[in-house]
Amino acid sequence: MTRLTSDFWVKAYLTRLRLANIPAFVTAKGDATAGNVMVKLNTLDGKAQAFQRSYDMEGNRIWMVLVEGADATVEATLAKQRSFDPDIWIIEVEDRKGRHLLDEPGFSD
Repeated sequence: MTRLTSDFWVKAYLTRLRLANIPAFVTAKGDATAGNVMVKLNTLDGKAQAFQRSYDMEGNRIWMVLVEGADATVEATLAKQRSFDPDIWIIEVEDRKGRHLLDEPGFSD
């Protein structure tokens, strides 16, 4: 199975968010081909969550919560992850309703 490049996936994700009127920004640009992607959901009330791609027990790709809590705590965790791996992408989604679209078809691929 052919995998999408990180750059292509990020562009597609940002387009889907834009079409749903959900603001999102690339806050850290990683490796265009194979950089890991992390998504920070900022609910604009001082709280946030960070998601990373992982695998479930059946080997399917899923999005799992890496950290959640105060926005500063989530930011510190993402900064630490970036210090370990400068090739990761970080996308910040801002939505008071908590929408991130990661649970929609196509985003676990």
